[in-house]
Amino acid sequence: MDILISVLLLIVGFVLLVKGADLFVDGAVGISQKLKIPAIVIGLTVVAFGTSAPETSVSISAAVAGANGIAVGNVIGSNMFNLLVVTGLSAIFMSLPVSGSILKRDYPYMLLITAVLLGMFFFVTPKDLSRADGIILLALFAFFLIYTVVGALKARSGEAGPDGDTPPLWKSLLLSAIGIAAIVFGGDLVVDHATRVARACGMSEVLVGLTIVAFGTSLPELVTSVVASKKGENDIAIGNVVGSNIFNILLVLGLSATINPIAVDGDVIIDTAILIAVCAAFAVPMYRNKKLGRLSGVLMVLTYAAYLTYIIMRNYGIV
Repeated sequence: MDILISVLLLIVGFVLLVKGADLFVDGAVGISQKLKIPAIVIGLTVVAFGTSAPETSVSISAAVAGANGIAVGNVIGSNMFNLLVVTGLSAIFMSLPVSGSILKRDYPYMLLITAVLLGMFFFVTPKDLSRADGIILLALFAFFLIYTVVGALKARSGEAGPDGDTPPLWKSLLLSAIGIAAIVFGGDLVVDHATRVARACGMSEVLVGLTIVAFGTSLPELVTSVVASKKGENDIAIGNVVGSNIFNILLVLGLSATINPIAVDGDVIIDTAILIAVCAAFAVPMYRNKKLGRLSGVLMVLTYAAYLTYIIMRNYGIV
């Protein structure tokens, strides 16, 4: 009986995720049009912040409790999932054009801060992210936010869109708020009840954490970007991924490390290096074609499958 209830609530969670993403994207597009701000900026800020809410909440709660050693692994795992699965599936649904601002500014910044994080791992003494490291990450986040907002204000005059074609601002804000609430609540339901079903089916705690929980914390980014892609809002789809990855490293880890130093182990350093390599590898088709096609999307998803196989084998001491 308990399993049946968990399955039903799992379905409810997925429905909330999909419908919430639909409302959230519509609201974000309305905000973009009403304020005459480029959609890419909304994707990098409002949408990225909203979809990163689960990671932020979990990591800060863990930091306050003094149990934030998992924070780095969670962020690196979420960023890997965002880049490969969220972007990959979005590109499979519809070829994703990549805007000039992403190519010139935001994607290189994402790659740079991931390299900065890896550098911190190599130079930390003892092996943790200190409060000083956290403050540096928060300073880089403030720089990113200010730079993005200033750029948005400069671009406002060039963004058209008659008022009659867009809903009132209050309605778009309400849609976004309802959408993100449904996404977060639906994501919680999916993670909680998928975990119960998996345990009932005999999956180990470690395997549940590596798969279902990691997948669950990135569900908001996944459903939001895929829905945005299907609606033709490509700037929101790609902006959400890049913005979320920047938020995760700079804001989530920055706040967590500032509250409590975060322990770092060798596996996390390896995973971060893999993340940088993957970011660099898939930058090639983006810069060459100014878009991510379906083939690139398939390769991204397959790359994640290979990575997931590797970390599961590593967990069991096979590699």
